[in-house]
Amino acid sequence: MNLCVVVPCYNEFNRLPEEKFIQFVQANSDIQVLFVNDGSKDQTIDKLKALSKSSSLLNYLDLERNQGKAEAVRQGLNHAIKKLSVDVVAYWDADLATPLESILLFKQQLLVSPHLKIVIGSRIKRLGSHIYRKKIRHYLGRVFATVASIVLKVGVYDTQCGAKMFRVTKELSASLEKPFLTKWVFDVELFARLLTYMDVEEFEGMTYEYPLPSWKDVGESKVKFYDFITSIRDMVVIYFNYASSFKSKRVIADVTKSES
Repeated sequence: MNLCVVVPCYNEFNRLPEEKFIQFVQANSDIQVLFVNDGSKDQTIDKLKALSKSSSLLNYLDLERNQGKAEAVRQGLNHAIKKLSVDVVAYWDADLATPLESILLFKQQLLVSPHLKIVIGSRIKRLGSHIYRKKIRHYLGRVFATVASIVLKVGVYDTQCGAKMFRVTKELSASLEKPFLTKWVFDVELFARLLTYMDVEEFEGMTYEYPLPSWKDVGESKVKFYDFITSIRDMVVIYFNYASSFKSKRVIADVTKSES
């Protein structure tokens, strides 16, 4: 299984834990990391160039102007699929709120479950786990996840964790062809696009929410209520642009079942 992990970077010069990435690829020679510099204003690109010289498994894509995380991830995934000829792609937050070791857990889940096409991190706080999340983020996240489940008509606990892995399929490639319409909830929009190619039952059957063993809020970013409202607005955009396709697929699926 050839795997490439896309890591979007914006002004990460003083924050990127480069040694952890170097150690990770040294221990896992079948995994590549593609950093995407999203028009950083600091010296992030210099750090990425230095990283790429340290290992052939560490590469970078340089976007000259800032286009946002959604577009950085989309272009990174497209580059990995088209230029690196990999079987599996993932995207991971640069701050490593989800440790790199979880990449191996996701990969193993795909290996032992051939029917799975998607593995997504789920920040479920449970006994034995180490999930450290600010309370306000948790509660707003639960509200948002409920809205996302209603819009997608898919029972999903956590759509916004920045750790996701996908087998490369024609449906995934098609879903990445055009820039996302939304800025804050592109994860949900990507799922919405995939759902235009299949019914809900098929999507749920090929997707696995992996309960993360550890996750920690990193940095000093504050939750802004405006950002939450923007996210809900983006959900409305997703609903009106994709929901009709969900319904048609679901009707076809229901008719097929009733006739069999």
